[in-house]
Amino acid sequence: MTSKITKRPTTLADGRELIYFDDADSTLGEQHSVDSRTLDPRPVTATMRQDILTGEWVSIAAARQNRVFLPPADQDPLAPQTPQNPSEVPALYDVAVFENRSPSFGPALAGSENSPTGLDDLADLGLGRTRSSIGRCEVVCFSPDHEGSFGTQTVSRARTVIEAWADRTEALSALEGVQQVFPFENRGEAIGVTLHHPHGQIYSYPYITPKTQRTLDSIEGTSPDMFQRILDFERGGDRVVLSGEHWTAFVPFAARWPIEVHMLPHRQIPDFAATSDVERDELATLYLKLLRGIDAIYDSPTPYIAAWHQAPVNRARDTFRLHLQLTSPRRAADKLKYLAGSESAMGAWIGDVTPEAAAENIRKAIERV
Repeated sequence: MTSKITKRPTTLADGRELIYFDDADSTLGEQHSVDSRTLDPRPVTATMRQDILTGEWVSIAAARQNRVFLPPADQDPLAPQTPQNPSEVPALYDVAVFENRSPSFGPALAGSENSPTGLDDLADLGLGRTRSSIGRCEVVCFSPDHEGSFGTQTVSRARTVIEAWADRTEALSALEGVQQVFPFENRGEAIGVTLHHPHGQIYSYPYITPKTQRTLDSIEGTSPDMFQRILDFERGGDRVVLSGEHWTAFVPFAARWPIEVHMLPHRQIPDFAATSDVERDELATLYLKLLRGIDAIYDSPTPYIAAWHQAPVNRARDTFRLHLQLTSPRRAADKLKYLAGSESAMGAWIGDVTPEAAAENIRKAIERV
């Protein structure tokens, strides 16, 4: 299947990169339209500010304030262009990836004015410290259709998106100054989605994210094979919801969210670029089954964040394992879990549903799809 997935790079009118990925069974022709729009210059690269209380960096990307909010289908910026809709994608497509017009990171890379000089530079603490928010943010369109999600795609289309994730992970990891690459999908208005179009994003950070750094600390504090130990522990318990030859999905032992599922590959893989063809093939089927099961828990689609955690570009490649963390705040058909005082202010979580009960509910839902 992989040999038939076709990659077709081009550029948009303002110079941003656009890449078409055609399905293995695509019915599209080889030619794609040229973007003939007249566009304003891209916003300047945002600026990061350091929080001295935590050492964390916050990107202040004010240009994002004016992005499109829940447009009608005929003004969908991710749909193929028409005379009435000068969208971001000039031609009909299967999967399209392009640089975000108003990114949180980039378009500048290392070597630009006030850019970080490395991880040691970013680790220093000081009042009023700033750095340029170098990196890149890309949009991954799963389909030309106005509505849907990853879970509504065909197996062939899911496989194409996974191929795009692998391709972009490799390319973005090679950009100067990029320290980590993060593919993810936000689904549903309850999550804060501003476009109904089925799509995800890929962020390329100039630092190692706080979540990943905490995991690296845990690896250092336990053992280099921590992820394998987690996988063995979960596969021996009653929280597994789906398993194949190469991947296993489970509700984690200390799940925070009412719906939370992790998925791990069965071998040490740092990121999508390192996965094999057979692993990508199986993931296309299993991941769709998982997402459709999550949607089948209740009578309406489930809002979620699907976060694919990858190893940093230059650290822990042989210990940090690629994995999915899918979370939803939906704790009942008509109720959401809101992060109030304890979770938001103190980071002290209280679970509303036992992980074992959640796993049983998800297994039953998967059986129904």
